Amino acid sequence: MRKLVSFLVGGLFGTGLLVSGMTDTAKVQGFLDFFGHWDVTLAFVMGGAIVPMALAWRWTSGRRPVLGGQFPAQPGTRLDKRLVAGSVLFGMGWALVGLCPGPAMASLFWGGFGGIVFVAAMIAGMLVAPAVAKRLDAAAAPR
Repeated sequence: MRKLVSFLVGGLFGTGLLVSGMTDTAKVQGFLDFFGHWDVTLAFVMGGAIVPMALAWRWTSGRRPVLGGQFPAQPGTRLDKRLVAGSVLFGMGWALVGLCPGPAMASLFWGGFGGIVFVAAMIAGMLVAPAVAKRLDAAAAPR
């Protein structure tokens, strides 16, 4: 049952990305073009995700999911070097290519070879990131 719910939620997410046009790299890059032809529509899509999630955290506080397990915890509010560096890298990739992970997965079906290369590079980055983070943490640790 949990897998079915996950599948349906994932399908809802993907459909939302498709319907909102957020799988169109030109539209996403237009949102990031503040000094050119800025396209504000992505802000509405983000709000469409942020507002329900904030309400869900408030509503689920102290409750347990019907299907078992636990609700995800709210993210921390600590602003550190790793968060800033990761955000900058994520933003650079997003601005250069016009894709973030959700639309990138959708691009596997319509993005041709470029979509496949992007997803492969994204997965490689995810696999390498823990080792890089561990080295950076070790280098930053007091001796």
